[in-house]
Amino acid sequence: MKIGKDEIKTENPVTDAVCFHMQQCAEKYLKAYLIFHGKEIKKTHNIAELIEECKDIDLDFQKLFDFDADKLTDYAVEIRYSEEFYMPSIEETDEAIKISEKVKEFVLNKLKELGFKPKI
Repeated sequence: MKIGKDEIKTENPVTDAVCFHMQQCAEKYLKAYLIFHGKEIKKTHNIAELIEECKDIDLDFQKLFDFDADKLTDYAVEIRYSEEFYMPSIEETDEAIKISEKVKEFVLNKLKELGFKPKI
């Protein structure tokens, strides 16, 4: 997350890279929650799919759809391997950062409720 938040402050931020890092951040936090619960992790970048798996453990994860967290999925593969070049706007990138921060905070709070003390 730090790389993306630092990059967006530069004069000409590479917004596609920032959005990619925000997607990766959300993905990794969701996967960490699943691992904490002993779930096997499928090879996926699909945030909606990961949220659904987390919802099987805790229905509160539905709230992540309210944050539009699933929108981050497009930045994992679509933006990097698309046939058409796409550079997200600054506004879109700021939104991706905010969404990713909400996912991170949500997952960390859920883990803390379970007694996990992250060193982040």
